[in-house]
Amino acid sequence: MKKKWVFPVLIIFFILSAVGHYMEWSSLLQFICSSIAILFVAAFLGKATESVAHYAGQRLGGFLNATFGNAAELIIAIFLVKEGLFDMVKASLTGAIIGNLLLVLGLSVLIGGLKFKEQRFNVQLAGHNASLMLLAVIGLFVPAIFVTSEHLSPEKNEVLSLSVAGILIVSYILWLIFSMVTHKDMLADEKAAASEDEGTGEEETPEWSRNRSILYLMLATVMTAFVSEWLVGTLHTFTTQFGLSELFVGAFLIAIVGNAAEHSAAVILAMKNKIGAAVEIAVGSSLQIALFVAPALIFISLFFGQPMDIVFTTIELVAIAVSVFIATSISRDGRTNWYEGVLLLMVYVVLGTAFYLV
Repeated sequence: MKKKWVFPVLIIFFILSAVGHYMEWSSLLQFICSSIAILFVAAFLGKATESVAHYAGQRLGGFLNATFGNAAELIIAIFLVKEGLFDMVKASLTGAIIGNLLLVLGLSVLIGGLKFKEQRFNVQLAGHNASLMLLAVIGLFVPAIFVTSEHLSPEKNEVLSLSVAGILIVSYILWLIFSMVTHKDMLADEKAAASEDEGTGEEETPEWSRNRSILYLMLATVMTAFVSEWLVGTLHTFTTQFGLSELFVGAFLIAIVGNAAEHSAAVILAMKNKIGAAVEIAVGSSLQIALFVAPALIFISLFFGQPMDIVFTTIELVAIAVSVFIATSISRDGRTNWYEGVLLLMVYVVLGTAFYLV
């Protein structure tokens, strides 16, 4: 069913966000308008990306979905870096990683599992994803341990951060070559099993043509950039007014808003028994954040004259490690059911409660 009311509502809240920003409405009102606007923009972005993915193929489509789905997080993070809010940047990156692994994947597995008793995806892809997630944890743990235990000077800290960031980016680029060029057939999603209900493998015709899908994808990305900047401008006042820590706001509020595109696309795909594509979006997005977006921000910060290090707090590292551990444990066999989705969501609630009380 086509929800034709979504785009008009998107335009209304986008305009309200713009008016609120330039007319300097109260920070709370600006925050509400911008948050609602970015939810609709992210949904629009998710639909456009899914449409493009149809024409590009599943592997490339999943990558595009993860990439453009992370556009909100990246753009928000760049503006936070520009403002020098490094703690909130790292918190938002932490939230994006655990949000994708626990909330997005959890909802997808739960809702898909309620409709289908068991869903399957490529086991080899699950294994490689697990290894990459461990690499991400190692890449974030090592700088934190060495900087805090050895009390490295700011200069050495910067060198270590840039070195690790560069290594993670190279690793991610090589993974793209491995998964999409040299071994793409091996990692392709498995065909529907015989136990799947009839008709679930039917391909749907996208509502938009290829050119229109690409146009809408670019438009949604530009709109995301504007709304993200307006949202970031309200955060300091908002957190102060309600007594919320930057850690909680960055790791959960911003992450939930920024993950809206993945929420919509991954859950819809899981409901269509395309759990492989849903896992590709959720886990692929987390990997992209940890192995590319976070390291890239280290280099981007140099252009603003305020170098940011890659040293995350103990709380953030524990949250990421716990998320990787449970996600790896659940997805490594290439099979999912609704209860595994519940487990992921329960861990997310536990972490959310702990972050809120910090």
